[in-house]
Amino acid sequence: MKVSYFPGCTLRTKAKDLDRYARRSAEALGVELCEIEDWQCCGGVFVSAKDEIATKLSSVRALADAKAHGQPLVTVCSACHNVIKQTNHAMQTDPDFAAKVNRYMAQDKNPGEPYGGETEVIHYLELLRDKVGFDKIKAAVKNPLTGKKIAAYYGCMLLRPGKVMAFDDPENPSLMEDFIRALGAEPVIYPARNECCGGYVVLEDPESAEKKSRTVATSAESHGAEMIVTACPLCRYNLVKNGSSLPVVYFTELLAEALGVKEDSNAE
Repeated sequence: MKVSYFPGCTLRTKAKDLDRYARRSAEALGVELCEIEDWQCCGGVFVSAKDEIATKLSSVRALADAKAHGQPLVTVCSACHNVIKQTNHAMQTDPDFAAKVNRYMAQDKNPGEPYGGETEVIHYLELLRDKVGFDKIKAAVKNPLTGKKIAAYYGCMLLRPGKVMAFDDPENPSLMEDFIRALGAEPVIYPARNECCGGYVVLEDPESAEKKSRTVATSAESHGAEMIVTACPLCRYNLVKNGSSLPVVYFTELLAEALGVKEDSNAE
């Protein structure tokens, strides 16, 4: 199976393990991640202003590249996924926005055909659930994570806005818990698993961000978790920075460990 792959900036700097283990695990599961050539930053946040075009062009170019290759576009970073998925939705549902974007892209050095939101955008976790299948993953596990009590932390961006992201039930998600079970571990259900860590207000209001992050970590620990697993580099940074008493790891690291393809590396 071949899919187009958008790693994003943070996976090249502070979240190298998220990318490294995603690639190793995909190979072990028979999935080829075809990294898009000349990708650029997704923009970091989806700006809702309809006349804000410039920061969305890189996402549309990635989407158009995946379309040209006839492949779904896979992301791993929660923020990248949110931006690209919302941009794709805007291209599908807002003709005025799409027309403006395509007029910009027509000025590229080698412009392709107009893009209208045709690409399927899926997160790596959705790839595991919907394309690979948790039964196949369970069968591929070489080192079951038996006995580990793991808290899945979704955060905001995978789940919301719910109708656009269509990732899972935003109030009662289950995808990551099913993933944890497939690896042989025990998922811990706790109230703050889909609450914000405060990542986007950390510069404006660091006290609020610290309070939100500690609420998440405390909630997980009080329900018996031994570690927290996330897909978001910003969430991981915020939880660790604000003193989580539990280790916070990327879901791809757990997957690589269970599949027997993890190698020692310094967490990033």
